[in-house]
Amino acid sequence: MKSLEDYVTSIPDFPKPGILFRDVTTIIQDKDGFKLAIDGLSDLLKDVDYDLIAGSESRGFVFGAPVAYKDGKGLVLFRKKGKLPRDVISQEYDLEYGKATLEVHKDAIKTGDRVVIVDDLIATGGTTEAMVKMVERLGGKVVKIVFVMELKGLKGRERLAGYDVDSLIQYEGN
Repeated sequence: MKSLEDYVTSIPDFPKPGILFRDVTTIIQDKDGFKLAIDGLSDLLKDVDYDLIAGSESRGFVFGAPVAYKDGKGLVLFRKKGKLPRDVISQEYDLEYGKATLEVHKDAIKTGDRVVIVDDLIATGGTTEAMVKMVERLGGKVVKIVFVMELKGLKGRERLAGYDVDSLIQYEGN
């Protein structure tokens, strides 16, 4: 049987020379790879007491939704600025070449909700850090953060110090 790593396609020199890009879409497009990822993420949560899964646009939705369904939990969507129709809170964060803003509905997380963040990748940790800040501003508690892949060389885990972070696949470089 294949391991989850076998479903990742590595593309040299993308998006620029010297970068080895790890493509998560080849996990998603293969039924066995996708099942391994969803089952693996769900297994990371088997002993976690939580109420909601939070996923960010867009691959956080792709991986968060089936885990939420499998575990019988709700899914909170963190979207790019201007995409949500009701009252929101916003959080700006740094990208490699600029800034971005995430938003979430003000009523999506209630005081005391125990939240798990699910995403495809941790690199620098900026997006996840923004999500953590918003969950906490709404009165929720982040009880676990799980990723399909982790690029250890970019030290995103350090940015999330103090939180329970786990990943299914870890790559040493960036």
